[in-house]
Amino acid sequence: MKGSMLIDGQRVEFNDEKHILEVIRKAGIDLPTFCYHSELSVYGACRMCMVEDKWGGTVASCSTPPKDGMEIYTNTAKLKKHRKMILELILSNHDRDCTVCEKNGRCKLQELAIRFGVKQVRFEEEKKDLMVDDSSTSIVRNPNKCILCGDCVRMCEEVQGVGVLGFAYRGSKIQVTTAFNKQMDHVNCVNCGQCRTVCPTGALVIKKDMERAWDALYDKNKRVIAQVAPAVRVALGEEFGLEPGEITMGKIVAALRKMGFDQVYDTGLAADLTVMEESEEFKKHLELNGTLPLFTSCCPAWFKYAEQKYPELLEHISSCRSPQQMFGAVIKEQFRKVKESDSKENVVIAIMPCTAKKYEAARPEYRNNGEYDVDMVITTQELAMMIKEQGIIFNELEEESLDMPFGLASGAGIIFGVSGGVAEAVLRHCVSEKTPGSLKDLAFVGVRGLDGVKEAYVELEGKEIKIAVVHGLKNAEKLIKSIQSGEKNYDFVEVMACPGGCIGGAGQPIPQSVQVRSQRAKGIYSADNSSPIKRSEENPTIIALYNGMLRGNHKLLHRPKTL
Repeated sequence: MKGSMLIDGQRVEFNDEKHILEVIRKAGIDLPTFCYHSELSVYGACRMCMVEDKWGGTVASCSTPPKDGMEIYTNTAKLKKHRKMILELILSNHDRDCTVCEKNGRCKLQELAIRFGVKQVRFEEEKKDLMVDDSSTSIVRNPNKCILCGDCVRMCEEVQGVGVLGFAYRGSKIQVTTAFNKQMDHVNCVNCGQCRTVCPTGALVIKKDMERAWDALYDKNKRVIAQVAPAVRVALGEEFGLEPGEITMGKIVAALRKMGFDQVYDTGLAADLTVMEESEEFKKHLELNGTLPLFTSCCPAWFKYAEQKYPELLEHISSCRSPQQMFGAVIKEQFRKVKESDSKENVVIAIMPCTAKKYEAARPEYRNNGEYDVDMVITTQELAMMIKEQGIIFNELEEESLDMPFGLASGAGIIFGVSGGVAEAVLRHCVSEKTPGSLKDLAFVGVRGLDGVKEAYVELEGKEIKIAVVHGLKNAEKLIKSIQSGEKNYDFVEVMACPGGCIGGAGQPIPQSVQVRSQRAKGIYSADNSSPIKRSEENPTIIALYNGMLRGNHKLLHRPKTL
């Protein structure tokens, strides 16, 4: 629908905007909201986005479609009073111990209270005393800080299709909780953490491992080794005022060395290993008419989702470990002899964009002689907090290079950080033609982009290969059902739980939006373009590993239970 409307006396044209709020923001006005999120359904509960029409009536702008000739006002005395009243009511029923809150300085409620000049709360405080749930390896849920916006409920159901959070009880006793108020580790949560990316307060936050990391760094008897995931390099800078997508790997290395890390490596190297193993596995399935389609195994949230909801698919999922777990196993093996010579304990810390990686690292099958392959995981946000805590001026750091030999990753390994990257990296390895032209052609087969579901067709050794790339578990569920019904037929399927892939992981800086993810994806592909090595099999470290440590011993690269 096309037309125009008056907003605060300014004529604004609209074209296919679904509601007034979109038109208002198009006009450059930042109307406050709590429950509105552009990628979720309209809920209309918080009423912060109310606007006044020319007759003095008020409507919720997020749920009211625009009409030609409409005249509305966004900032009147009535609306200001209304919004302050809402904020006071929320604050009267909120844990206001802001100074020690995880979201202090980043809280939407705090931000709007300051913006609208809320200096006191006239209503009696109804402070809750509900149990804080820290049972999950990835997320801490504090219902005392919940403002009932419902964003987490809709994210979990509409985008991820998991639905472990919902509203319970009625009236003043209403809560957002799990079924029967169970702890998060007793429900089918997949640890993706997308609920916390939309939570405006401190009700859902990352389970932190920073203190454990500091303890390891302070211990002179420990050799602390960092692996940095591809998606971290295009997002960390946002925490220091840089644009999304700006590549900061050199500064990350410099910061980690200042913090006391002994070795700093690139998880992209292990992504190259994953390409090698998964490609060979895929080829064998094709040659022997094996179980198809072959699903990727890099995303732990997707793997847990399949375990819980589609166990019949497990035989279709690649036996490869994720790059994080491959790297941990290889590094521990590499430094085992060094440990014997200097008696230092080897501690592997993975720096990841993903909260589910915390869960993955703690899975019991990834222990070797009682020792975890990856000792702990800190997210991009946690790394930013540690850098700030130490007083490092990130933007002024001189760039430093990664340590060798495990700091060398190909462009194929780096693009693992974005949806479609795994599929493209595997194709780069599998296709027979290795010219620069063929490499560019693969970029246009259809696996790139931020569409929820993508399809591609390529010719491999005279056979047409059908590929699907999907991100967001709700999209994955739809794809799985279409495969099981016979409606669709694929040979290879890449699944990532988070919107956009790892670039949109729950451990990344907030806010996240399609625009931000698009810029991060652009940064990932820019890093690939500047890499002198484009394919995993061309990485000299990969060649050395297969000729050395991994010769006849690939068990370090596959899930133990599949051996």
